[in-house]
Amino acid sequence: MSTITGHDDHIGATTAEGRASMRVEHRGGDRFEIAVRGHHVLVDQPVEAHGEDLAPTPTELFVVSLASCVAFYARRYLRRHDLPEDGLAVDVSWSMGSSPARVDAIDLEILLPEGFPESRRDALLAVASHCTVHNSITTPPAIGVRLGGSEG
Repeated sequence: MSTITGHDDHIGATTAEGRASMRVEHRGGDRFEIAVRGHHVLVDQPVEAHGEDLAPTPTELFVVSLASCVAFYARRYLRRHDLPEDGLAVDVSWSMGSSPARVDAIDLEILLPEGFPESRRDALLAVASHCTVHNSITTPPAIGVRLGGSEG
């Protein structure tokens, strides 16, 4: 993957105020490269939406960020309670809505490791269903969009 060059050193840093930063740059067609703390992720659109299908869509990353956050919290619960982690997975499905265009439903299923104690199911579900991404969706952040760059 290409390297993002010529940018300020602040990309990926966290400020004293606790704000993190990332950059999304156009890479041709419907492709964009996301720079996150030295990691680089592409997004694209499927061929049927006039993309080249070289990477997941931003919407797919949104949904999978929730699923992976749930998985992370579930795994941390397992580790904290010395429970087996092998076999932990999260399956996710979603549907799209319109007016406005959005993800209108997300269903997650946590697949538990073999031998997971029945008595711990409710506690793990409570922890995993309150991951940071889930909390950010159910208690939405303030979102500001503005124009920057050259004037002319």
